[in-house]
Amino acid sequence: MSVRVYMLARELGIPNKELIARMKELGIEVKSHSSTVDEEIAQLVKDELGAPAAVVEPPAVVEPPAVEEPPAVEEEQPRPEAEKRLLKLDFPIAVKDLAVHLEMKPNELIRKLMEQGIFATITQEIYRDTLEGASQALGIELARARSAEKPQVVKKEVPEEAIEDRDEDLIPRAPVVTLLGHVDHGKTSLLDSIRKTHVSEGEAGGITQHIGAYRISSTKGSITFIDTPGHKAFTSMRARGANVTDVVVLVIAADDGVMPQTVESINHAKAAAVPIIVAVNKVDMPKAQPGKVKKQLLEHDVMIEEFGGEILCCDVSAKTGEGIDHLVEMILLQTEILELKSNPLRRADGVVIEAKMSKATGPEATLLVKRGTLRAGAPIVAGVFWGKVKALFNESGERMKEAAPSVPVRVMGLNGVPEAGARFWETGTEKEAKSTSEQLLTEEKERQMAPARRVSLEDLYKQMTAGKVKELKLIIKADVQGSIEALLKSIDELKSEKVEIDIIHKAIGDINESDIILAAASGAVVIGFHVKPSAQARQVIKKEGVDVRLYDVIYTATDEIRKAMAGLLEPRYEEFSTGRLEVKEVFRASKSGRAAGCVVLEGKIALNSDVKLIRNDEVVHRGKVDSLRRFKEEVKEVSVGMECGLRISGIKEFSPGDIIEVFQIKKIIDTL
Repeated sequence: MSVRVYMLARELGIPNKELIARMKELGIEVKSHSSTVDEEIAQLVKDELGAPAAVVEPPAVVEPPAVEEPPAVEEEQPRPEAEKRLLKLDFPIAVKDLAVHLEMKPNELIRKLMEQGIFATITQEIYRDTLEGASQALGIELARARSAEKPQVVKKEVPEEAIEDRDEDLIPRAPVVTLLGHVDHGKTSLLDSIRKTHVSEGEAGGITQHIGAYRISSTKGSITFIDTPGHKAFTSMRARGANVTDVVVLVIAADDGVMPQTVESINHAKAAAVPIIVAVNKVDMPKAQPGKVKKQLLEHDVMIEEFGGEILCCDVSAKTGEGIDHLVEMILLQTEILELKSNPLRRADGVVIEAKMSKATGPEATLLVKRGTLRAGAPIVAGVFWGKVKALFNESGERMKEAAPSVPVRVMGLNGVPEAGARFWETGTEKEAKSTSEQLLTEEKERQMAPARRVSLEDLYKQMTAGKVKELKLIIKADVQGSIEALLKSIDELKSEKVEIDIIHKAIGDINESDIILAAASGAVVIGFHVKPSAQARQVIKKEGVDVRLYDVIYTATDEIRKAMAGLLEPRYEEFSTGRLEVKEVFRASKSGRAAGCVVLEGKIALNSDVKLIRNDEVVHRGKVDSLRRFKEEVKEVSVGMECGLRISGIKEFSPGDIIEVFQIKKIIDTL
């Protein structure tokens, strides 16, 4: 039989990371807390790491004559009873962190706490009043925590952007977990079961209609859940630079299996480099086949523990509550090794989870604090808007005094509705918040006018040589599975020492909005074979500036990628019509031939515009507008429906009925 590392760590009462390090010292290599070792090795580890705890009681009292040993024994044992140590602690504090302060082994501390009637695990947080009851037995005296004494002073000493967190200011924080998966596989119902509430009953058809953040507390620790409408919202936030999530729980219905949106969720989580925990839901259903679901996951490179992988997997039922406690335990286990910490003593900053306009209270925003502590009255900037926090509320509508790291909170007081995923931060004064907001609004308008720019094949070689790109990320969409396999095989042959090709998502069907959002967040190029973008995808492409390539021949696709990697790909340009005019009359000009009297049929024409003269559906000349008049006045521009007179460089003859097309030449980012 084999034993999981995390089970062994739990038995020994030490953190997973510490156990892995100690095992390496013993010459036992393991990858992570989910790795397995056989029973002989597990027993060896127990003997080696468990021995010191057993030797502490009868050190050298029997064998050596109490000549050399007493000093060490005298200092170790009387101290808990005779000498009280003054400790400054931040509460709540995890048992493992308390052990460090007490200079004790975690399992020894757990044993002493149990003797005082306090039952706590190594990762569980305990509060001040709980510890005070055991302080006499532990030989300690609790002083006021530094964070309770003067948090305001630390906050105001240094501007928010300039603060560098010191190690001594960092304390453990709760993990932030996002639930992803296929529609109607029970994401919100599962969260309801964890929270012991009924959010989904108020949703249309039981399907989540908004983004929410909820905090739950268990005997083993706290967790903040982000309940999203799906992976698109998860990745949209990441596209705006908001890497909120510490762990993704992938929810799959046991009676439905892996579906297209499940695959997309897997790829979105992998692209974000976030640990995944699989929750096979609805195991209570008559047609449930959890074993089949786990085998399907293998097809998408999701290796769960049961099949020798590292990904944790739990069978659960949101309806009956089966496996819920185990899932919570696995989440806390997964995040324990991440050693999540934050500084609560600085000005608050974090991420906007959702925002809306309320008829009663105006703009409201749900904020997730990542660092610092947010309090009522604090001036903040959220996205491009600013305000003074009027009040803070939790998800139950209860007023809060403050929100520490990993705590979601609803606030009022902003002067606008920020986007989900936007950053928020606390400023020193309201004046600073207002001026920052005004500057950001100006920059946002300039950004909207300028086209967005992501990684494109044309710029790939330049970025490679500049050291900015070490891998080319691709999203592949095709009409049939055979096309995808052929593309993958051809692209695999384009291996290079300078740049690695990473296929972050592949699927059958037209290019959708989710594909473009993932490309924007990951800096990927989208390759489409015999498919086209949807209407919604076209809008996002234009907004995000994602490079989308559409092909009908596989060789053309791979050849362009190869040329891009070698710096041989020529930039592509295309003409865009911006106006059309019809020649109505021809006038004799003084020196430069003839001028045309025209009416603008579409768009507009401006002085120095590039134009084409079309006669009998053929382009007979190209040139620039070197004179443009309205009646006898020289003008710079004439719009649709107006008449004008013009001359074109290089043209001396016009004919009534000629068409003059105004055009611009643009460099193409995508193939739309």
